[in-house]
Amino acid sequence: MIKRVSNRVYQRIRTGRLWLAGSFMLIACQLTYAQMPGSTRAFGMTPHRCGLVEHERILQQRDPNRLRQVEDLNRKVAQALFQTQNLRQQADQTIYRIPVVVHVIHSNPSGQIGGPNNVNISDEQIRSQIQVLNEDYRRREGTNGFNTNPLGADAMIEFYLATTDPSGQPSNGITRHYYADKASFNVFDDDVLLSQIAYWPSDRYLNVWVTKLDDYLGYTQFPTAADTLGGLPANTNELTDGTIIDYRVFGRRTGTITLPLYLLGRTVTHEIGHWLGLIHTWGDGAGCNEDYVADTPPMQDGSVAPQSCRQTFSNCNGRGQTRDLMENYMNYWPDACMNMFTAGQVARMRTVLTVSPRRARLIRAAGTPLTESETLDVFVYPNPASSDPAVEVRLKGFQSFTVDVFDASGRQTYTMAYFDVPSTRLTIPVFGLPRGVYVVRVKTDSETASKRLLVL
Repeated sequence: MIKRVSNRVYQRIRTGRLWLAGSFMLIACQLTYAQMPGSTRAFGMTPHRCGLVEHERILQQRDPNRLRQVEDLNRKVAQALFQTQNLRQQADQTIYRIPVVVHVIHSNPSGQIGGPNNVNISDEQIRSQIQVLNEDYRRREGTNGFNTNPLGADAMIEFYLATTDPSGQPSNGITRHYYADKASFNVFDDDVLLSQIAYWPSDRYLNVWVTKLDDYLGYTQFPTAADTLGGLPANTNELTDGTIIDYRVFGRRTGTITLPLYLLGRTVTHEIGHWLGLIHTWGDGAGCNEDYVADTPPMQDGSVAPQSCRQTFSNCNGRGQTRDLMENYMNYWPDACMNMFTAGQVARMRTVLTVSPRRARLIRAAGTPLTESETLDVFVYPNPASSDPAVEVRLKGFQSFTVDVFDASGRQTYTMAYFDVPSTRLTIPVFGLPRGVYVVRVKTDSETASKRLLVL
C-alpha cells in the first residue's frame, strides 16, 4: 500500500517527536557492506554504507538545540507541502543549480594526483561524479539515471563544480590538501577536523570532502530549519555542513572506483539526498517508520544491504506485503539497481531548499541562472576595465569550455578550464597586466567566441 498524505500524518509530524522515536536517537545505519573478500580487504574491515544516523547523533550531542531544529524543519516542510496541495498551486519549475566544491584530503607527501589506491584522486574521477549527479537528479534520458516508473520524477536540481572561490577568483571547484597527521578519518568527530583543513562558506557552496574513511562509505550533515538560536553563539554545524565521501566510491568506473557493488557513483547521489532533507525510505530505527514522503512504500528495516537486485517485500501495516522500492536512491541496494527519486521525494527536496535557511541562502547566492543560448555567446564588462572584469558565457545546457586571454602579440596571459557547467558569470584577473588591448576567447568542444578587452 502506498502511503497517502493525510491530516493524521501532518499532525504526527507537527508533534515533532516522531523523528526522535523512529530515527536519529535510536540506531545507527547498520549496513553490512558487500560480503566479498576483495571488498572487505579494500577497507580492512566490514564498513557501513551510510553514517547519517550516527553522525546526527553526534551533532545532537554537541548541540542540545539541534533535535528541535531538525523537528522544526520537518514541521515547516510538511506545512509548505500541505499548503501547496490544498491551494492547488502550480508546481515550481525553477531549475536549482548548486555550486559544488570538492576538497580532496590526502596523506600522499609526493602530491601525485590519480593512480591506484591514491586518495588524491584525479580531476577526471571527480568530474565523473558530477556527471552522475546530474544524470540522477535530472532523470536524464539515455543515462543510468533515467526511468519510466510512474512514481519517478525529475528533481530539476543540477550540480556543477564551482567556477569562483570565496574571494571571487576563478576556480575549477577542486581543492587539494596534504595532511600528514592522519591517513583516514571517522564518522564520530573528524568532520570538525576536515572542515579545519578545508572549508568554503556552506551558505554559498555545497562542500564535499573526499578522503579515506575508516568505517563508512559516506555521511552527511542533515539540514535544519534554524541554524542558531537568537542571542546564542554559533556552533560548528555551519563549518561542518556538507558531505564526506570515501575516495573509493566517489565517481564512476574510473580511477579508484573498483568496489563491485558501488561502481556507479550512487553513494554520492544518496548522501546528497540527505543534504537535501531526505531520510532512508524505511524511516530508520527498526523500519516501517515515517520518512516524511507520501509516495514511498512503507518498508521494513533496510539497513542491511542486499547484495543483488533481487526484489524484496515488506509487511508494515499487517495487511499484506508491499514491494520494496529497490530502485530508490535512498535505499541500500547496489548502485546498478538504483535510478529513481519519487515525485514526493522531489517535492520534499525542493521545499527544503526554500525552508532551511542555509540551503535557501545558498540558492540565493548562486543567483538567477543566466539565460541559455542556442549558440555560444560571450559578454565582457566593464569594458574598458581597470579591475577584474566579468565574463558572461551563455551556452546550451551544460558544457565544458576554456577561457583564454591573449595580448596584442598573441601571447597567452591567462587560461582556465571549466567542466560541465551551465551558462555562467566568471571573472578574469587583469591586475598587473600592462595597459592595452587584449582578446578574451571562450572555446567549447564545437564553438569559439572572442571579445576584445581594453585594460586601462
